[in-house]
Amino acid sequence: MDVGELLNYQPDRGAKRLRQEDGGAAGGDDSRGGKQQKGQSVRDSARYREVTTGGGIEAGMDANELTGDRKKILEKLMDRDEDEPEAELVDESSVKKMILTFEKRSYKNQELRIKFPDNPEKFMETELDLNDIIQEMHVIATMPDLYHLLVELNSVHSLLGLLSHENTDVAIAVVDLLQELTDIDTLQESEEGAEVLIDALLEGQVVALLVQNMERLDEQVKEEADGIYNTLAIVENMAEFRPGLCAEAAQQGLMQWLLKRIKAKIPFDANKLYCSEILAILLQNNDNTRELLGEMDGIDVLLQQLSVFKRHNPSTAEEQEMMENLFDALCSCLMLSSNRDRFLKGEGLQLMNLMLREKKMSRTSGLKVLDHGMIGPEGADNCHKFVDILGLRTIFPLFMKTPKKLKKTGASEKEHEEHVSSIIASMLRNLKSQQRTRLLTKFTENDCEKVDRLMELHFKYLEAVQQADKRIEGEKHEMVRRGEILDDSMENEFYLRRLDAGQFVLQLICYIMVEISNSGISQLQQRVHQILNLRGGSVKVVRHIMREYAESIGDGKTDEFKEAERKRIMDLVEGF
Repeated sequence: MDVGELLNYQPDRGAKRLRQEDGGAAGGDDSRGGKQQKGQSVRDSARYREVTTGGGIEAGMDANELTGDRKKILEKLMDRDEDEPEAELVDESSVKKMILTFEKRSYKNQELRIKFPDNPEKFMETELDLNDIIQEMHVIATMPDLYHLLVELNSVHSLLGLLSHENTDVAIAVVDLLQELTDIDTLQESEEGAEVLIDALLEGQVVALLVQNMERLDEQVKEEADGIYNTLAIVENMAEFRPGLCAEAAQQGLMQWLLKRIKAKIPFDANKLYCSEILAILLQNNDNTRELLGEMDGIDVLLQQLSVFKRHNPSTAEEQEMMENLFDALCSCLMLSSNRDRFLKGEGLQLMNLMLREKKMSRTSGLKVLDHGMIGPEGADNCHKFVDILGLRTIFPLFMKTPKKLKKTGASEKEHEEHVSSIIASMLRNLKSQQRTRLLTKFTENDCEKVDRLMELHFKYLEAVQQADKRIEGEKHEMVRRGEILDDSMENEFYLRRLDAGQFVLQLICYIMVEISNSGISQLQQRVHQILNLRGGSVKVVRHIMREYAESIGDGKTDEFKEAERKRIMDLVEGF
């Protein structure tokens, strides 16, 4: 290679999509996950192009001869590929040899870059060599049992160092390698090897280095956009293998970068979708990351991004997935009481109320967010504000009639009715004085039609749960007859099946029945009992359901709260 070629050369870094001139048809995989054939170096592919494009063949040669010659050359190349040591077995000594070569080339490149910082032709050849060996190291991903060698020979440290290499091509090649090494299926093949690798990566502050690298990448360049996608894949792989690292990753700049990328004013693409997914993963079951997002004004960022969907449906399935991820992230954040205040101040209630009125795809998720924002004693302020912004006018039409277009959003009738019932139950629990009176007055309107609907839902879910109970009892008898033991796991499975049948919705509906009967408005109490008697219902059954509800209340709350809440519910049951 002469100097001109070297300077113009863009190394193939195992790009996820094969480029046209490299024989795209041969790869057949144009998606982000496709891998370059392992072991094929940059020079091999250049040599292959030279041969197959007929370099050195006389121009006047007959076309058929040319084709025949090409076929022969291709056959020879393929025979040589079979004979060459590419198919040689990967064992401990070959991996050690490969790691040693990598270390040498990395050191050589670093040395020449320091020596000739302004003279690229002096170090470009070593950069190509370094890129080649990084590509060859992809083969280690097929042997997770040997991951300990990467750690013992200090290669993890060297690879992490290359994430800040002056040439972003080299940094992206390392990202591709790490993405393949941490692939979740590979990690699960060897628990021991995976633990060693993940420990070493975390010790080397991998997330902070990955974030620093992403900061300098330009997503207008396809290869660099792919580099960001693969970086996010590394985070997802590690978080799936070890969920505990989410808080640490968020603290190392990842949360800040994700929020910045989500709110960036650039067209929707696969990277924005992936960012929303990673954000939802970080917030799952983790109060530390929820608090961090709140402190970074993340609630406002989420509300701004979601506000686009109040009057417009997502234009593609991918955009709909991103919308759902952002809604999930918001619901997760609202499980922390300090974020409820931020949601209230950021006018989140007004946005959700608008979404419910607009009847777009966002309505189902908006309902879920309201449920999360108003539940429990921490939701009292949101409940009062919801009544003040005329939310009762929005929620009761959804209570009276379940929308038919739920399938588009992937929600079920039961989910819809559960969220609406939960919101009304939360308001009955939290509202005081004037706002509570306004809520109860709603139940008396139009000859108590809302009580009629409540009782209709009561019998619908009561029947579904009773049928599930019947099936479960039959299975229990059958198991006892066969001499099988009913252990805790079986009992848990039966409990989950009752929940699937609608047990929780039934409990919420009974809670509303009991609350309005104790409201001091005789008209409501009479109507509830009248319909119960008419349809052969029983006060005993309602009381039994409420006792079950009281027993299961307050997971994650203090013992004092649980006790006080149980006493309050049992007092209501006595009054019923």
